Amino acid sequence: WPLISRRSLATSASNCVCVSSNCLCTRDHPCIAWSGLSKTIPILLFFPEAAVSKDGNICSTGEQYHMAFKIVRTESRLVRGLLTNHGFHEVHPNSNDFNLMWTGSHLKPYILRSLQDFQKVNHFPRSYELTRKDRLYKNIQRMQQTHGFKNFHIVPQTFVLPSEYQEFCNCFAKDKGPWIIKPVASSRGRGIYLVSNPNQILMDENILVSRYINNPLLIDEFKFDVRLYVLVTSYDPVLIYMYEEGLARFATVKYDRTSKNIKNTFMHLTNYSVNKKSSDYVSCDDPEVEDYGNKWSMSAVLRYLKQEGKDTTLLMRQVEDLIIKAVLSAELQIADACKMYVPHKTNCFELYGFDVLIDSNLKPWLLEVNLSPSLACDAPLDLKIKASMIADMFSLVGDLCKLPHIAASLIHIK
Repeated sequence: WPLISRRSLATSASNCVCVSSNCLCTRDHPCIAWSGLSKTIPILLFFPEAAVSKDGNICSTGEQYHMAFKIVRTESRLVRGLLTNHGFHEVHPNSNDFNLMWTGSHLKPYILRSLQDFQKVNHFPRSYELTRKDRLYKNIQRMQQTHGFKNFHIVPQTFVLPSEYQEFCNCFAKDKGPWIIKPVASSRGRGIYLVSNPNQILMDENILVSRYINNPLLIDEFKFDVRLYVLVTSYDPVLIYMYEEGLARFATVKYDRTSKNIKNTFMHLTNYSVNKKSSDYVSCDDPEVEDYGNKWSMSAVLRYLKQEGKDTTLLMRQVEDLIIKAVLSAELQIADACKMYVPHKTNCFELYGFDVLIDSNLKPWLLEVNLSPSLACDAPLDLKIKASMIADMFSLVGDLCKLPHIAASLIHIK
């Protein structure tokens, strides 16, 4: 993001931006790109290797521009390491003297209203319109009614219980399922189970019942889904960036459609948090091997599918279409909230974790959108993908330039 210091910057006749006697004048500094009409605004570029090692040349940049960050109500070694090793100073969570606030939860309106133009936070107001399962499905259903069911057929048929229990029972009479039950605001696979009869549902407040996709695309007979990283830098206009790499998470028991295995979570759920507890979970210790064990890279999956004769170009086009439509379904609510609470258009950005299941017909289905997707690096492949993704994200949010690892979709809403 633009390196606007908490101090005011003085620009000399030589187009050198200075904040101290140690002026950073080098035009070819690896961490700096120059923006603006006269190429006088410095933009900090982030390097993923700084997540694990300190380089004095990289670290000097943030130090000379007096950059500061704070981490609130979350713990992220990856974010902290990357920022610290780029010379950012970490301040107390209660301090207002920061350039970046990284938080694990939604922000109160009074905090958003107090932001200055050089400050950034990693959430938009009302992002729960995308990340709460019930709100996501309701917003998509509204788009189906407005723009046609076929155009927004990106989620399985879903009912919110208990309010739509009768409608679900009417549907169940025609289609026995199985159906999958999810709490509306949980994560990491908690509280999810399959049923083949409405009587098996534990009728708690606010649960989702979705048609279970029982023809998933399999690799070596195992079910999998993909976690994709999506950055939104603006909702007015809508600016969406999809990271080119992602993670495929595999179940640990071979898939079987018969109802006798309906309660086997290691077969039907692909969440890493669930399957890592399985005795059959296989991890990989080599970051260069991306197609081994229960976690692959997205590009390894695409290579495999291409070798199998699948049209991966069409698949990724459909995935991008799904992501754009999901974001657009919540665009009005979030954009209105930004107008109400956010003083400057550049204050907010957000990294979402999109979970997508691909069926045997190569149709992608949106399972959920995650607020604050996990940045834990439990395996070398995690670190390889997430460090590069976070470095690109931080480089991107300051100036909307296209960087090597980012594929961008730009949508203007009239």
